[in-house]
Amino acid sequence: MTIAETFPAADEMALVDRYWRAANYLSVGQIYLLDNPLLREPLKAEHVKPRLLGHWGTTPGLNFIYAHLNRIIRARDSSVLYVCGPGHGGPGMVANTYLEGSYSEIYPDIGQDAAGLKRLFRQFSFPGGIPSHAAPETPGSIHEGGELGYALLHAYGAAFDNPELVVACVVGDGEAETGPLAASWHSNKFLNPGRDGAVLPILHLNGYKIAGPTLLARLEHQELADLFSGYGHEVIFVEGADPMTMHRAMAEAMDHCFDRIAAIRQGWREGGDRARPRWPMIVLRSPKGWTGPVEVDGKRVEGFWRSHQVPIADPRSNPAHLEQLEAWMRSYEPETLFDAAGRLDPALAALAPSGERRIGAVPQGNGGLLRRELILPDIRDFGLEIGAPGTTTGEATSALGRFLKRAIELNADAANFRIFGPDETASNRLGAVFEATDRVWMEPVEPYDVALSADGRVMEVLSEHLCQGWLEGYLLTGRHGLFSCYEAFIHIVDSMFNQHAKWLKVSKELPWRRPISSLNYLLTSHVWRQDHNGFSHQDPGFIDLVANKKADIVRIYLPPDANSLLFVADHCLRTYDRVNVIVAGKQPAPQWLSMDAAIAHCSAGIGLWSWAGTDDVGLEPDVVMACAGDVPTVEALAATDLLRQALPNLRIRFVNVVDLMALQSPDQHPHGLSDEDFDALFTREKPVVFAFHGYPALVHRLTYKRKNHANFHVRGFIEEGTTTTPFDMVVLNELDRFHLAIEAIERVPGLNESAAAVKQGFRDRLGEHKRYIVEHGEDMPAIRNWGWPYQTGAEAGD
Repeated sequence: MTIAETFPAADEMALVDRYWRAANYLSVGQIYLLDNPLLREPLKAEHVKPRLLGHWGTTPGLNFIYAHLNRIIRARDSSVLYVCGPGHGGPGMVANTYLEGSYSEIYPDIGQDAAGLKRLFRQFSFPGGIPSHAAPETPGSIHEGGELGYALLHAYGAAFDNPELVVACVVGDGEAETGPLAASWHSNKFLNPGRDGAVLPILHLNGYKIAGPTLLARLEHQELADLFSGYGHEVIFVEGADPMTMHRAMAEAMDHCFDRIAAIRQGWREGGDRARPRWPMIVLRSPKGWTGPVEVDGKRVEGFWRSHQVPIADPRSNPAHLEQLEAWMRSYEPETLFDAAGRLDPALAALAPSGERRIGAVPQGNGGLLRRELILPDIRDFGLEIGAPGTTTGEATSALGRFLKRAIELNADAANFRIFGPDETASNRLGAVFEATDRVWMEPVEPYDVALSADGRVMEVLSEHLCQGWLEGYLLTGRHGLFSCYEAFIHIVDSMFNQHAKWLKVSKELPWRRPISSLNYLLTSHVWRQDHNGFSHQDPGFIDLVANKKADIVRIYLPPDANSLLFVADHCLRTYDRVNVIVAGKQPAPQWLSMDAAIAHCSAGIGLWSWAGTDDVGLEPDVVMACAGDVPTVEALAATDLLRQALPNLRIRFVNVVDLMALQSPDQHPHGLSDEDFDALFTREKPVVFAFHGYPALVHRLTYKRKNHANFHVRGFIEEGTTTTPFDMVVLNELDRFHLAIEAIERVPGLNESAAAVKQGFRDRLGEHKRYIVEHGEDMPAIRNWGWPYQTGAEAGD
C-alpha cells in the first residue's frame, strides 16, 4: 500500500513536510550541538560545540529532495541511488539515513533514541567523528563531493548496466560552474534505455556559492530552459519558498519524471522507437539556507551567501546568538517529531522505504556487495612467441587488445566490464576489441561509420574528465573497467584520481564497505614515442602523483614488452581496492621475454636479466645497469651492448624493474623488496646507472632509504622535447645508450681515465646522430636497425 493510498493528498504533503522538518532539525543539531539533542531543557552555552564546522546553506534543499524521493520510492517500489553533488551536504545525508534507520544498522551505537541522537550530533565534524561531506562513512554514498564537478559523472557511471536503477543526482549551482560538470550534461547521450538505468538530474539553484551569486541562478527562466533543452533534457521547474506549495510542486514533478522514465524504458525494451530519448530533469529553485535564520545581527542570511556555512557564528559566547539558535531549532517543533524516548514519530517513520529500498541501504551504494569476479582468458593464448631475446618485434598494446577482446566476450552475459578512453582505443592499438563490441553511440549512425552502436561496451568521448568519472561510478557500484589514455593528458584528471584514492583509503578502514574493483589506467602513447606530436604531448609525471598516495592503495607497473604487459594487465584486472597504473608503449618494439619468463619476472616485480649482463656468479659487478620502462629498457640494453663491445672485461649486471614500488623499502610499501634482496640486486656500494621512464627524482625518492642510494645515477625525462625523431627524444633527455654508457664509464672507479677514448667515441656518435637527423629527417640506420646481438641459445628471459 502506498502513502497516497493511506492518506489524502493534503495529509500526505503535511507528513512529508514534517519529515523534512525532522531532517532539517537533525542537520542543524549536527552542526551546533554537543548535548540537549531534543531541547528538553533551555539551550545553554555548554550544549554548543566549541568549534562550529559544517555547511547549512545547501542542506535544507537536499533534505527536501530526499523526502520526496522517499515518497516516490514507496509509491512505485523503485530502486533509487542518491548522488549528493553539493560538497558540504553531509549533515543532510547523515540525517536522512539516520531517520530511515540504515545509519543505526551500520553504526549500532548511534541508536534510535535520545542517547543515539546525542552521539549523532557530537560526532559530526568533531575529533574522532565523521567529516562534513557525504563521505565513505555515510551509508548509501558513492560520492563525497569534497571536490566539486564530478557528481553527474558518477551518477551516469552508476546507471550504466544497472537497468532497474534510477540515480537521482543533485547538482548544486556552484558545482554547475565547474568544467567537468559542464561537460557532464552530455552523458545523457550515452545512456541506453534498453540495458542501462536512468539518471534524474536535479539542478538545485539556491542562488549563491560561498561568497557570491551563481551564474545559472541569475539566468532568466527561458534562457535556463533553453540551455538544458539544448543539452537534450525535458526540463521541469520547481520554484518558490512557501513549503506547502513547493511540496505539491515537487511531488507533481517527481511523478512526471518517473512516469517519463518508465515510458522511455518500456518503449525501448519492447522494441519501439529507438531514437535517443529526451530524459527528464528537475530545476529546483529554493532559498539558500531555507527555513534558517532570516537575519543575524541585522544582516541578511536566508536566501543569501551568509547562510552557506554556519549562519549563527558564536552562540557559545554570545547570549543573543544562543537565543536565536534555540528559536531556530525550536521552529521545527522537535516535540512533535520525536517521542519521549527520542524516537521518530511512527507516522513519520512510515514515510521511509524499507529494506534495500532505503536510499542508505540500496546495494549499489556499497557496490562491493554486487561485485562479481571478472572472467579473464589465459594470457598464454595471446602472448608473442619469442626466440632469443630481441629477435622478435611486436606491439605490446596490440597483444593486450586481443586479450581484452576475449575478456569482453567472456563477460558479455554479466554486462559488468567496459573500456573507457578519450577517442583513442584504436590509436592505442587496442582496436581488436571492436571485433567483439562497438563504441557506445546513441546518435544517428551513418552507413560509413565504423564500430558505433547503442549496445557497445567501449566508452569514448574526448574528455578525460568524463571517462574518469564514468569509470569511477561504474566501479563504485560493483563493476570492472579499464581507462586507456595518452600519458601526457592523464594529468587532466589528476585531482579526480586524488579524490578516488582518498575514497579507497577511507573505505578500506570501514568493515561494512565491501571491496570494489581497482581503478586501472593504461597510459600509452607515452613520452618517449610522442616525438611526432612534440613537447605538448611529452610528460610522464602522472606516476609521481600516484606515488604520493597511501602505499596500500597504489601500484605502478612499467612492463618492458608485450608478454609482460599481458601479465600485468591480467593481474590488475583481478585486483580490488587499488589504483593500478600501467605504462606501456604502442609502437613496434623488440620483445625480450617469453611468456614463462615474463610471468616469473613480473611476479617478482624486479629481477636480474642474466642473459644481458656479464657479471659472473659469485662475483660483484663493476656496475649495475638498471631500467624501468620499455624504451629505457631498449636503451639500457643497447648501452650494455656498447660497453660489452668496447670494454669486454667490464662486469655488468643488468636489472629490470616492472613493479616500481618494489624499489621502496618494505616498511614504506607492501611490494617493497627487503633490504637483503635489494642489496643482492643493486649491491651495497657499486655504481648503479638507472634508465627510467619518468622524472629521475622519483627513483631517488623511492630508494632514499637504501644503503646504496648514494651510488644511484638516474637518467630520465628532464623536460626536454620537441617534434623530432624517436631516438633524438632520448638523446635530448640524455637517456640514450651513449649517455648511459658514458655515465657507466664515469662512475666505475678508475675507468674514466683508462676508457677516455671509448667515452670520446660515444660522444662522437652523438654528434654524428645530430648531423644525420638534421640532414635526413630520420634516425641513423645503426639506431633504427639495432638488435640485441648476443644469442645464447636459451629461451628469452631464461
